[in-house]
Amino acid sequence: MGKSLHPKVKEFKEFVKKHPKIVKDVRNGGANWQDLFEDWYLLGEDDTRWSKYKDENVKDSNTDNQGSKNGWMDQVGEMVKKMDANQLQQHINSLSEAVGAVQGVLSQFSSKGSTGSGTATKTDSRTKPTHPFSFRKD
Repeated sequence: MGKSLHPKVKEFKEFVKKHPKIVKDVRNGGANWQDLFEDWYLLGEDDTRWSKYKDENVKDSNTDNQGSKNGWMDQVGEMVKKMDANQLQQHINSLSEAVGAVQGVLSQFSSKGSTGSGTATKTDSRTKPTHPFSFRKD
């Protein structure tokens, strides 16, 4: 009966081979394989959860981390360079117009409630909310 492992299990085994401290931690009772696999599967190899298992002697991982941080900043810089100021301004104007339209509708509702007929009594004003939408916290 031949065993064929799921590809993710094979990848996890390779990850464990790169980080032998994981095996020591499991053997000492500090962790179990199921939890480690689930964390690896959900969080990925680059999560800070694995930092305690990485070798401090390996300097390549430190330079890789610096490279990824610089790479992220470089990506943000490239995005800023590629932005079109006119297009950004157009989107901001559209958003401003939409907010203005919503404010206009809300002001119409609030003005109708406050400038109604003068025959309303004080008990009527207590039963009616001052705003058209009544929001309550649970």
